[in-house]
Amino acid sequence: MTSGSGDLLGIPATELPEDPAARALVEGDPRAVAAAYPTSCLAWAMLAEDALHEGDDVAAYAYARTGYHRGLDQLRRAGWRGQGPVPWEHEPNRGFLRALAALATAAGRIGETEEQHRCTEFLRASSATGARELGL
Repeated sequence: MTSGSGDLLGIPATELPEDPAARALVEGDPRAVAAAYPTSCLAWAMLAEDALHEGDDVAAYAYARTGYHRGLDQLRRAGWRGQGPVPWEHEPNRGFLRALAALATAAGRIGETEEQHRCTEFLRASSATGARELGL
């Protein structure tokens, strides 16, 4: 679904539906939650963030890429056409934005600087607030 707010070009913001895994992630292990809810970008983003924290950059890259692609699928189903805001302020969007940030970070760590730049710019264009919150 899209909301009435948008960017300066009038492109409406895209808001993802609630992630059914979000509740399970409050107390559950992200690995088990990702297995139970494989379409959850948030679960994959959390796995990627954990792997980055542990220094397992290759695993982080794989987890983040999975979350990113799951998020792209969800964005398209929600009416996104490849551009326009994906606001951080809408909580269900955060899984995708976190996966995108983790992918940028992991790509940089493994030497994929072109992908790191592309993902960073995509994040900033989608949500300046999200980019700031996520340190990019």
